Amino acid sequence: MKLSNELYEAILTGDARAARKTTEEALAAGHDPLALVNGHMTRAMDEVGRLFELGEYFVPELLLSARAMKAALELLRPLLANAGAEPAGRVVIGTVAGDLHDIGKNLVAAMLEGGGFEVTDLGTDVAPAKFIEAATAKNAQIVCLSALLTVTMPAMRTTIEAFRAAGVRERVKVMVGGAPVTAQYARDIGADGYSENASTAVALARRLTGEPLHA
Repeated sequence: MKLSNELYEAILTGDARAARKTTEEALAAGHDPLALVNGHMTRAMDEVGRLFELGEYFVPELLLSARAMKAALELLRPLLANAGAEPAGRVVIGTVAGDLHDIGKNLVAAMLEGGGFEVTDLGTDVAPAKFIEAATAKNAQIVCLSALLTVTMPAMRTTIEAFRAAGVRERVKVMVGGAPVTAQYARDIGADGYSENASTAVALARRLTGEPLHA
């Protein structure tokens, strides 16, 4: 229990070195990898998101906690895969065609991974065909489209229409976000959900995949 609590605290405080060290010790002591993720690590990231919503944490704290989570997951992911453990969901994320901004997208990707999702990050300036190819290859339930520029927002609609034209729109839920994007715009272009920040993106992804929120 002590090691589990230390892992929770390491992620909450964004201490990547402590997160990795504690994970190694927990595994050596016989702790179940899936229990570490669901019972402590994801719970820590949920608390990070809550503190962000309250204005007690800011983007730097989110990034540090996400980095700590990733450090621990690097040790656990092979063990989870060997045990046949399924992620909370599979997500393909990228910044849409014509847009080279990635800070917000990177933060959402990190928070989703911290929330237990398997994330495939396609980077920036991603063409609709590449989103479709990756979503199909990864059997993704969710596709996340990011845009920071008003002039690149129409690429979100184009990408959604491309999924429809390819006959695979019904297979994925589409989440959109970025500074100029609004909930109304998301509805207008036929997206399934809109998130205004990285913290709420995790809750939205869980809702869209039917994954229950952690207490």
